[in-house]
Amino acid sequence: MNKEEEIYKILNGIFRDIFDDDKIVLDATTKAGDIAGWDSFNHINIVVSVEAAFGIKFRSAEIEELQNVGQLVEIITERWSAGK
Repeated sequence: MNKEEEIYKILNGIFRDIFDDDKIVLDATTKAGDIAGWDSFNHINIVVSVEAAFGIKFRSAEIEELQNVGQLVEIITERWSAGK
């Protein structure tokens, strides 16, 4: 499994837990409007969970600029420990 596949696997788990929906399958184009219940409160839950899972921190501007899961994966890929 390459790094990007591992990231998506972890993200799928996070999203499934937050939205209590085991059918969620994320891809690069997934955005808030694609998942029922993805509101500002759950957006914060996602950010906090992602930061904890990957041991990274987002800047406020990055969070505001995110348009889709693909952009989230790009940031995680850049920052996640090189050993993964």
